[in-house]
Amino acid sequence: MSKAILFAALVGFGGLVAACGNTRDDYVVVQPEPISTEPVFTGKYK
Repeated sequence: MSKAILFAALVGFGGLVAACGNTRDDYVVVQPEPISTEPVFTGKYK
């Protein structure tokens, strides 16, 4: 009986390590859009 409990504990621990051990972050680099300037009022006919 104790071998079955030990086996179940080892399988559970192995599953925990497999599920939580691979926490690699993926970084995505996004190119920013160019900033355009607002049109400026320079007069009625310019």
